[in-house]
Amino acid sequence: MSLYTVNKNTLECRLGNETVKIIPWGKNSVCIIAVPIGEAVLTDWALLPEVGAQQGNEASVNISVDENVATLVAGKLTVKAEKTGWRERIKLSFYKSNSGELLFAEADAGGALNLHARNFDAIRGGSYKITASFTADPAEHLYGMGQYQQDIIDVKNCSFELAHRNSQASVPFVVSSKGYGFLWHNPAIGRASFAKNGTEWSAESAKQLDYWVTAGDTPAEIMSAYADATGHAPKMPEYGLGFWQCKLRYWNQEQILRIAREYKKRNLPIDVIVCDFYHWPHTGDFHFEKEYFPDPDAMIAELESMHIKLMVSIWPQIDAKSENFKEMADEGLLVQSDRGVPTQYNGGDYFGNCLFYDVTNPRARDYVWQKCKVNYFDKGVRIFWLDEAEPEYSTYDFPAYHYHLGSALEVGNLYPQLYAKGFYEGQKASGQSEIVNLLRCAWAGSQRYGALVWSGDIHSNWETLRRQICAGLNMGMAGIPWWTTDIGGFAGGRTEDPAFQELLVRWFQWGCFCPVMRLHGDRLPAEIIKRKDGSSNVNSGADNEVWSFGEANYKILEKYLHLREKLRAYIRQIMDEASEKGSPVMRPMFYEFPDDAQCFDLKDQYMFGSKYLVAPVLEAGCKTRQVYLPRGNWTEIDTGKTYQGGATVTVNTPIESIPVFEFEA
Repeated sequence: MSLYTVNKNTLECRLGNETVKIIPWGKNSVCIIAVPIGEAVLTDWALLPEVGAQQGNEASVNISVDENVATLVAGKLTVKAEKTGWRERIKLSFYKSNSGELLFAEADAGGALNLHARNFDAIRGGSYKITASFTADPAEHLYGMGQYQQDIIDVKNCSFELAHRNSQASVPFVVSSKGYGFLWHNPAIGRASFAKNGTEWSAESAKQLDYWVTAGDTPAEIMSAYADATGHAPKMPEYGLGFWQCKLRYWNQEQILRIAREYKKRNLPIDVIVCDFYHWPHTGDFHFEKEYFPDPDAMIAELESMHIKLMVSIWPQIDAKSENFKEMADEGLLVQSDRGVPTQYNGGDYFGNCLFYDVTNPRARDYVWQKCKVNYFDKGVRIFWLDEAEPEYSTYDFPAYHYHLGSALEVGNLYPQLYAKGFYEGQKASGQSEIVNLLRCAWAGSQRYGALVWSGDIHSNWETLRRQICAGLNMGMAGIPWWTTDIGGFAGGRTEDPAFQELLVRWFQWGCFCPVMRLHGDRLPAEIIKRKDGSSNVNSGADNEVWSFGEANYKILEKYLHLREKLRAYIRQIMDEASEKGSPVMRPMFYEFPDDAQCFDLKDQYMFGSKYLVAPVLEAGCKTRQVYLPRGNWTEIDTGKTYQGGATVTVNTPIESIPVFEFEA
């Protein structure tokens, strides 16, 4: 049998029991699948099968084969497979087609070390612990990987847990300054390390090795190919462009209407108001509690008359006391535990003992959507806050949990993607055309299901604020263009504290230049909530509206509300670019200026689309800050002062202003 065979533009390599397939998958791109024994199988975890099928007949693919070496050229990407080493293995190398420059390659066997670049460690039951090892250029710069709570923009020399947690969204896609993008197409729990002496990806449990590579001349070209391969974000609805008002938590119908009326009375722009968690009797009931929301239809209708959308919180936990628990348990719609007590979330007296519903089961997705359709969608709700999307297990003991699609070790990172899919497909089937839902997590492909991701239950301090800049930028570079954060942070902020008020003002100014501008948080002091029968309900936080932080601060926040509205047409433009081209809305400086080495590691400034450079104020009491302006002409929008690019400038940062510069090439 031949070492290499060609079948419909797919190059198949067989040596011993191992099979490696190199499959053209979109423009300038390939998918690599390898199995130690048996047949390699196409998967659709994130990659769109139709993209791979379309590529099968394109003339841009050329394959040449000789005795020991085979080469597949897919546009700008060339993959070479070569039999090499003492023990005869297939080694893959990836090159730019036009220049022949090596992008990266699988690691060598290391001579007598006898290392395996594709290592399959068998696990009882038929899966493998898989490790893929590659050479690495110490000088390259990497961006992406999703949302991690670290003050780092260039993720080279970083190591990442491939798992979701509250405030951590693992999206395993990176863009290299060398001109390629790499997707680890595997939803297993694992790890990625981008070390000076090599790159390594691992999966704790998987059936096969599976990744995707694309080559491009610019970051924009790479991101466009990635969006083609994994799906484009839909068109952002108009209400996604403006201001969203939220707090933990508006706990009754009249409170929501009172706040909405006050915004209108003050002529303040507002597009969305949010009804947070525990507006239900028990977690998993999926409807308004009558004591606090006696007439939700009338509430939603009045909000609509003010041109304000209502977003409602949905949690994936099903309390044992919920009206839906027994039926869902009997129907096998809940996440199972392979060991120990089956409770997966214990939130105390308020939240109860809960199991998560199994979003990997299509029947479970449909069951929950049908409940939400009747109790929310049919009443006029069009935006859902899909909270706890990681999901947030009380203990992240991934080997203990089992889904419809397999062990959490093997498929656990799919949870937020399929959570978003269940609601997106339900809304589409119910006639909604433009969809955005807020989630606390994402995985590759989540963007195609209208996922707007926020950065989780973060703390209210300056260090955390600095981390959110990098989190948002790397989320965009991982292909999730819709991203937001709790303005002011979620926990620890006291409404009347001057130190917190300064932090909130700076955060709010930055929020004006985020993809979605959303004010949220659990402010102190808490408001104690009691039911009519005297029993305790979940507390509400202190006031969190723009007029809640003192008159002087209100004037500043009002300024940026109106500025956001003034920018609406521009934000529509860059949202459309995200949908059509896969472009991030928030862009690292490297994205717009890839040939400027000064931009590789700028982590405290970024481009909002291609027109505005944003330099948030990230320290208390800051009076000035330095900003690097790349080549071109720049105008500071608050002062009208102009600068010639190619230099670092020092600008004033009064509390009334965030440094923002308009770019002219």
